[in-house]
Parts: sequence; structure tokens; C-alpha cells
Amino acid sequence: MKIAVLSTVAWRTPPLHYGPWEQMASNLTEGLVEAGHDVTLFATGSSQTNAKLKSITEQGYEEDRNHDAKVIECLHIAQLMESAADFDLIHNHFDFLPLSYTGLISTPVVTTIHGFSSEKIIPVYKKYNAKNYYVSISEANRHPDLDYLSTVYNGIDTTALRFQNKPEGEAYLLFFGRIHPHKGTEEAIAIARKSKHKLIIAGIIQDQQYFNEKIEPQLSDQIIYAGPAGPDKRNELMGNAIALLHPISFDEPFGLSVAESMLCGTPVIAFNRGSMPELIKDGETGFLVNNIAEAAESVIRIPSLSRAVCREWSAAQFSKEKMVADYISLYHQILS
Repeated sequence: MKIAVLSTVAWRTPPLHYGPWEQMASNLTEGLVEAGHDVTLFATGSSQTNAKLKSITEQGYEEDRNHDAKVIECLHIAQLMESAADFDLIHNHFDFLPLSYTGLISTPVVTTIHGFSSEKIIPVYKKYNAKNYYVSISEANRHPDLDYLSTVYNGIDTTALRFQNKPEGEAYLLFFGRIHPHKGTEEAIAIARKSKHKLIIAGIIQDQQYFNEKIEPQLSDQIIYAGPAGPDKRNELMGNAIALLHPISFDEPFGLSVAESMLCGTPVIAFNRGSMPELIKDGETGFLVNNIAEAAESVIRIPSLSRAVCREWSAAQFSKEKMVADYISLYHQILS
């Protein structure tokens, strides 16, 4: 098949640090190439891929703030849509904006819905529902007003995550993700204090005011901010943590760090919201809790969990190979 994969132009594909949508677009693209398909990736010029690469900007607008995001996005999507007839199928990882072109082209479009920024974008999805094939990344993230072709879980390159059967060095808990109220950085600190454990925080600061007012004043020898973490640092931090804390305050569509942590063998303690019951086997690969007190109590139970089981579960459910195979099956279903 000749397939176009549309990534975003916020960050490089794959991202250097943060960028789950770009990471999934990259994992899918490379997996499709490995499977023998003719793939063109539409992304920033700085992107790394074994597919053909088409771009209208070298750097993403989050990496080069001289760009006007709307202009770059408009030119980026138009570049693909103007050549839509060259492809058997288009796979959209760019949210709702490309949908507005789909009434003008005959090439089928699969759209992976990575989440809804607000209810205000739903009318676009509803308008183009009959023309498009929507895929959810978890059952929990399905909108009741939309029809879906399937659910395909995000797929991770399992070879990039090292399994650590026994953490090394001083015991610590880990918070890995955006520094933002939704992700629960402040709550993770409270869990660490209540359970009397060291906490390492790793991730980009997405809400500077939140960091300045709620997080930075609490940093100490016990609560450490390690900054953003690339692949090597991620392996080290996740593999040596006794548990990942994921005390989210929103219904998260997926949660890459949760699957990645378990691939490293590290259990996850998460607030029971959104897709967490689909990602975590409660009592086997981590614990689903409802508040800070329950999370702190769960830390004591972490030694009862098998790190090997964490790895096996995540590898079976959330591998790149499984995701790519699931999508190829859907492509054949659509094109037939």
C-alpha cells in the first residue's frame, strides 16, 4: 500500500523529549516501512524516518517560536491534501483540522483521535464522521456522539525500554510527565511525603506559573526536579524507580509513561480515571487508587508485585508490533 502518515508540526517526529502524538506517528511509520509498505511521512524537516519525508518547515513551531503556528499548520496540511490522489490511504495524527479537507478528496482517511482538547471541537468530528474512519486509543476516550472503526492502543518500541528486574541505588518514586496541574505533579509530591519516600520529577514545564508557585517551593533533597528526560535518561529513571506515580486529575486518553514504566518493570500507582483501568492490571502491574491517602498506602504494597509481570503485560498489550498489525488490518478492511 501507498500510505501517507500526517504528523504534527509542533515538534520533531519522533520528539526529542515531549510529544506523544509525534511519537506514535513515528512508531507507526517505521513499523509500516518494516512491513514493506510505501510510506511518506509528512512532518518537520528535522524529523528522522526510514520513510519518504515531506515537510514545509525545518523546525516545529514549539521549537522555533518565530513561526506562526496557524500558518505552519495550514501549509503543512495543504501539502498533503494537494497530493492526496498519490496515496491509497491517509493516516491522520493531526487532530480535527485535516478533516475539513476530506470532503474534497477521494482518498480514504483514517484519523487516530489522540484526545479531545475540549467539547468545542466535537462539531468538526461529527460533521465529517460519515466520511472518515475514526480510531480511538482507548475505550475510555470514546465520545458518545461519534462512530468508531476500532480501538487501537498506542504502540511502543519495546526494544527501547530496558527491563530492570531490581532497582539500583537509593529507593525513590518517580513522576514522569508534563509539569501541569492535570498530570498531578503536586499530588505526587504529597504522596511521596506521606509515604516518606524520595521523589524524582522528570518532564517539561508546561505550566510555568504552576511550577513556580506549587512545585519549585517544595523542591529539596527529598523532592528533586530532574528536568526533561530523553530516551537514555528515561530508561535510567524508570528502571530504577520502585514505582511510577500517576495521580492525574483528568480522564487521560492513554498515558504513554504508564505503559513505558511497566515495560521497564516498574509498577504504576495511578488515580483511577480515564484509560487507567485499561492500562494497569490492578494488584498485578500496579494499583488504581482514588486519592493521595490510598496512593501512599499502596506504596507499601509495591514489593508484592512482580516486575517481570509488569514487563510481560505491557509488551503484550502496548507494543509497536501489535499497533502496526492492528492498523494494517484496518487498512485492508477499509480498502476492500
